[in-house]
Amino acid sequence: MQVEVKVKNPYKVFINEGLNLNFKGKVAILTNPKIAGLHLKNLLEKIECEELFIISVKDGEEYKNLSTIEEILNQMCNSKLDRKSLLISFGGGVISDMGGFAASIYQRGIKFINIPTTLLACVDAAVGGKTGVNNHFGKNLIGTFYQPKAVYCESAFLRTLGQRELSAGLAEFIKMAIIFDANLLDFIEKIDAKNFLKAQCEDEIFIKIIAKSVELKAKIVSKDEKESGVRMLLNYGHTFAHIIENETHYKSYLHGEAVAIGMNMANHLSYELGLLSKEECERIKNLLQKFALPTYYKIENIHEFYQAFFLDKKSANHKIRFILPAPLGKGIIKEDVPKSILLKSLEHFI
Repeated sequence: MQVEVKVKNPYKVFINEGLNLNFKGKVAILTNPKIAGLHLKNLLEKIECEELFIISVKDGEEYKNLSTIEEILNQMCNSKLDRKSLLISFGGGVISDMGGFAASIYQRGIKFINIPTTLLACVDAAVGGKTGVNNHFGKNLIGTFYQPKAVYCESAFLRTLGQRELSAGLAEFIKMAIIFDANLLDFIEKIDAKNFLKAQCEDEIFIKIIAKSVELKAKIVSKDEKESGVRMLLNYGHTFAHIIENETHYKSYLHGEAVAIGMNMANHLSYELGLLSKEECERIKNLLQKFALPTYYKIENIHEFYQAFFLDKKSANHKIRFILPAPLGKGIIKEDVPKSILLKSLEHFI
């Protein structure tokens, strides 16, 4: 299956099309030791090029920073990559974000492709051209919009994922269903969670999750490549999640796990504003918990948590913008939330 992302420089997302890649010039593969140990040999058998280099960085969101980018750029320089070279991001969301960022700034931009190896990267990070790294102030505050030349999603890579990684990826799919297509919630609720979390579900389940996510995201990105309007809706749950990740130094939660908590927090806010019913809030909470996703985070200092909202990239002119379901299947951008109501919604997490 192929899905076209119709941006200024269009590209395709290939889903279970098989890997058989032939490139001119030099190619560098960015990955980490865990992914390399599991899948690199298989990938190398599928690639033909003039020269091939491997760039390996430490695994984990806590290493998604400028220090690691400098390490990647140094290895690209040592390999004497030029403007006609290609960088392949081979890994999860962290590798995808960093690879795209490095490609966008190396010699003012070289080509790159994404070959995601996690469900989260397949349904979200690898598609759409968002790149970036974290710093002390927050998540993804440093980055660029830089589209890949192609994305290759292969469900075979997902068979080696553990329960947490699969759950984290599904959280992003649940996010899209809540904001864009309530009918997808029925499909998700019918998935056998036990087999899914053991990666023992049928390939068609993975393919449908990836395909539907990519189709939705491609449609949105085609309308709003630089996130000035409708694309903001994809950040449902993320405004809260990014604060949680930063407060826990990116060590306690996978990104999708933090998003799951963030969705629950956003739903509480939506309920307080009269946009979502208590039954709808419970339905989503139960669905998240069905797939072993966390829904609670203890806020140590509610006022510091509140102030952190103003570092969110969507916020502007001293106004916090929230993405909220109103109701399930429809998302809205809300920026006139009274502080008192926001704090009241956060009291469920202290």
